[in-house]
Amino acid sequence: MWLIFALASALFAGIMSILAKIGIRNVDSNLATALRTIIVAVFAWIMVFAVGSQHAIPDIDTKTLVFLVLSGLATGGSWLCYFRALQIGDVNKVVPVDKTSTVLTILLSAIFLGEGMSLLKICAMALIGVGTYLMIERKEETKNAVRAEEGSNAASAKGAPNAASAGPGWLFFAVLSAVFASLTAILGKVGIVGVESNLGTAIRTLVVLVMAWLIVFMQGKHRDAGQIDGRSRLFIALSGLATGLSWLCFYRALQEGPAGVVVPIDKLSILVTIAFGYIVLRERLGRKSIAGLAMIVAGTLSLLLI
Repeated sequence: MWLIFALASALFAGIMSILAKIGIRNVDSNLATALRTIIVAVFAWIMVFAVGSQHAIPDIDTKTLVFLVLSGLATGGSWLCYFRALQIGDVNKVVPVDKTSTVLTILLSAIFLGEGMSLLKICAMALIGVGTYLMIERKEETKNAVRAEEGSNAASAKGAPNAASAGPGWLFFAVLSAVFASLTAILGKVGIVGVESNLGTAIRTLVVLVMAWLIVFMQGKHRDAGQIDGRSRLFIALSGLATGLSWLCFYRALQEGPAGVVVPIDKLSILVTIAFGYIVLRERLGRKSIAGLAMIVAGTLSLLLI
């Protein structure tokens, strides 16, 4: 059953990336993350009360609660970095880098969870690593220059932040997102022992919610919330709903299945994201990118043979 939940998590996560990319085009990424988290939190707690797991809150021990909070903090860091990278970079480049968290999760699972390291896992990690490198290889300088100029003009016209003035580039934030995502999986695996998966997800969501809004208020971005157009609000809300569904499925799968396999399956969301990126955002893949995508998928699927 955990396999079905892991695949469902991948589907919703892939849809979420596209919805979020569209929704944050004209919105500060941290503010968009904070708004999305409200949707996720409401959805998560509705599920808690629907299954009646709120009665188990007093039974959560201190150690489990600490790991749930740490997992939530790691998730918040991953989200903030991921959606910043999405805002200033192409989906078909940001997502593959974010998915390298698979490699780090496998290593951490072997070290801290005792899930073992085999030749097949090593080969899978190599395929995922090389595939990611091929997918993020830079395009021609002329294309990058044109895209940067267009993005700067559009952002200036709408008052949104642009890559030129944003400091570190998309790759920096995408790598940080991958690191935090791997920590989320490991801390979440430890933290959900003896805790109903919906309740664990809801508690983590509250941590992310507080963290995201603290950053928004520290930056003074909360004043811009009323200026977000209706279309952006809609897509932010839809991405939040997709995130909630992905989370619920992911942590249910993580509770029943091995982290070193659940996480890679969840990362198959890259197929959904790339497909929608091609159809909706018109982001094309070159031959090397296609080869890289094939290697990532092959490395991920090979983990199912373990």
